[in-house]
Amino acid sequence: MIQRIQTLYLIVSALVMAALFIWFPTILGEDGSVLIERSEPLIFGLIFLSIIFAIVSIFSFKKRQSQFVINRLNILLNFVLLGVFVYRSLTLSGETLVSEKGIGVFIPIISIVFLVLANKAIKRDEDLVKSVDRLR
Repeated sequence: MIQRIQTLYLIVSALVMAALFIWFPTILGEDGSVLIERSEPLIFGLIFLSIIFAIVSIFSFKKRQSQFVINRLNILLNFVLLGVFVYRSLTLSGETLVSEKGIGVFIPIISIVFLVLANKAIKRDEDLVKSVDRLR
């Protein structure tokens, strides 16, 4: 399980999303007050689901097809989370600190990149198994 590169990619993806879960009030006002609090159930639900999908995908290493599908669902979930972040960022007033306004948007992008790399490695493993089956 751990010797496969896609497992390492999935672990990094889960850790990145866990860092977002811990780090999340991303948006502060001019006076230092938190504009988006931890009581946002949509955002925290999406982050938590993304972490759960990555962990489930890690432990379904014997079923490559289901692992591939779970990763695709996780990519879609991260795109939804990215859309929610962009929407929230664009609907905030202009009085927020620009440097902290959009920093949380990049974290789902990092997770998406690692999930795509994991899917490529899973596809490569699947093609290798199919080529060995053809030789028999």
